[in-house]
Amino acid sequence: MAAALIIVGVIIIFVLIFVHAFSYYAYRIAFYHVPRADDDVYRLPNGEQYERGRERMTALIAELDSIPFEEVTIKAHDGTKLFGRYYHVADGAPLEIQFHGYHGAAIRDFCGGNKLAREAGENTRRNTLLVDERAHGRSGGKTITFGIKEKYDCAAWVDYACERFGSGTRILLSGVSMGAATVLMAAGLDLSPNVIGIMADSPYSSPEAIIYKVCLDRGFPPKPTMVFIRFGALLYGHFRLTGSATEAVKKATVPILIVHGEDDRFVPCEMAREIYDAAPDRITLETFPDAGHGISYIADTGRYAAVTEKFVSNCIKKAAVPDSR
Repeated sequence: MAAALIIVGVIIIFVLIFVHAFSYYAYRIAFYHVPRADDDVYRLPNGEQYERGRERMTALIAELDSIPFEEVTIKAHDGTKLFGRYYHVADGAPLEIQFHGYHGAAIRDFCGGNKLAREAGENTRRNTLLVDERAHGRSGGKTITFGIKEKYDCAAWVDYACERFGSGTRILLSGVSMGAATVLMAAGLDLSPNVIGIMADSPYSSPEAIIYKVCLDRGFPPKPTMVFIRFGALLYGHFRLTGSATEAVKKATVPILIVHGEDDRFVPCEMAREIYDAAPDRITLETFPDAGHGISYIADTGRYAAVTEKFVSNCIKKAAVPDSR
């Protein structure tokens, strides 16, 4: 009897070691990321989709990289230091707060979107706050949570903007890829009424959905792998892999624009349609044929500019920002 108990105990110990080891490995692969202020912002993804626009994207990055900005830092709800670049173009102009993608760089991911905001028409030109998300760039933290904690960082940036620029400031939120999912997930929070619209380029429907899809892409058996990923998130990242953009937009109180490339090979365009179907009365969906992940702007700059300009103009016209918080 004693020998049997010892064997059972040894088996349990080995199972626990196995679960912890693979959960830690899953955490390191999916969520762990040491931010580096000196990351090469000119390093673009590989693949023929990006190769076609490489020269133009590099020029856009260089243009944004050369523009003076004000360094801004705030603290997130959990004390994490967050860093941003503020670009001022006009007193009293709306403010667009921009969120980059997973393992992305703010200057690279918004080399086109920031230009559109700065150079829009007189009535739609926006000042911009280009942020480094947690565990990226010059922000703190070492855990990426796919929008689960980042949505609260988004709310913190909104609060900062209202406090700094005044209660009459009109704010737009925009994001690419993970940043797009982040701003959509933030739509389910009790955001300041100063937020008048949300723009999401290539969002995924939920953190679990995109991680499951990546498991399939990389040849991992998704169901057992997701068990270790969930444990890794909880044990080492200290967060639960919950929440979704699809559910959050049902609670949105502002107009939403979703842009997605129909040839997106990382985040399927079907995810954008799923989000749209959750709140079609609140969301405008624009898809771009032949555009890859996050590069609809490069694929058809004229149409992309027209779509965003029209959306921002309508948001500004409809905005009813209160005189005080």
